[in-house]
Amino acid sequence: MKITYFSHSCFLVETASHRLIIDPFLTGNPLAEVKAEDVRCDYVLVTHGHSDHVGDAVEIAKRNDATIISSYEVAEWLSSQGAKAHPLGLGGGFNFPFGRVKLTIAFHSAGHPTGGGGFAYMGVAAGMLIQADGKTVYHAGDTALTVEMKLLGERNRIDVAMLPIGDNFTMGPEDAVAAAEFLKAGLVVPMHYNTFPPIKQDAEGFVGMLEGKGMRGRALGVGEGVEV
Repeated sequence: MKITYFSHSCFLVETASHRLIIDPFLTGNPLAEVKAEDVRCDYVLVTHGHSDHVGDAVEIAKRNDATIISSYEVAEWLSSQGAKAHPLGLGGGFNFPFGRVKLTIAFHSAGHPTGGGGFAYMGVAAGMLIQADGKTVYHAGDTALTVEMKLLGERNRIDVAMLPIGDNFTMGPEDAVAAAEFLKAGLVVPMHYNTFPPIKQDAEGFVGMLEGKGMRGRALGVGEGVEV
C-alpha cells in the first residue's frame, strides 16, 4: 500500500487493486499541486460535509465512474448531484472490493454553505478506518481529541494514523500527541495544517513531540508518498 499526501486532509491511497482518494479538496486549495481533473481513482472517501473536505468529490467521482463513500447524509447529497455513492453510519462498516471501510466517531460540526448565509445539514462528522492489503489506516477527519481513540487503538492494530494538528477548528499538536498515544499507530502523519493562516503549525515540531514520547511520526511534503 502507498499513501500520498495531496495537502490539507487529502490523501491518495493505492492498494494492490484500487486507488482511493480521501477528502479531495484540490480546487481552491492554495497548497494543492494536483488538479482535480488529473486524479485517477476508483473510490472517493469523504469524512464530512465541510467544503474543504467534500471539495471536488463529485467531479472526480463522475469523471472516474468512482463510488463515493461517506456518511448517509453526505452520500445522499452527493448522489443527488449525479455521483455514485455508498452511505455508511457511525460505527458501521462495509466490505468493498479493495477491503473494508468503517466510520468512526469524530467530534466536529458538519454542514455545507447554501448561499445567503445558510447551511445545509450534513449529518455528523466522522473518521475512517480503512483496511486493505493486510494494513489498517486511520484517517481521523476533523475532530477534537476523544477517548474513543483509545478504544480504536485497543481494538485495532493501526499501521498509519492521519491526525489533524491545525488547532482552531480541530485539535492542535498537543492534543494530537495524546491522540497518537491512544491510537498506538505504527506511523502518525499530521494533516489539516498550514492551508490557511488560522491553522498554521510546525509539523516537524509535532513530529519531534511524538518522537520525544517514543512514537514515530512523519510530516509528508505535498506530493510525497510513503509505503506501508
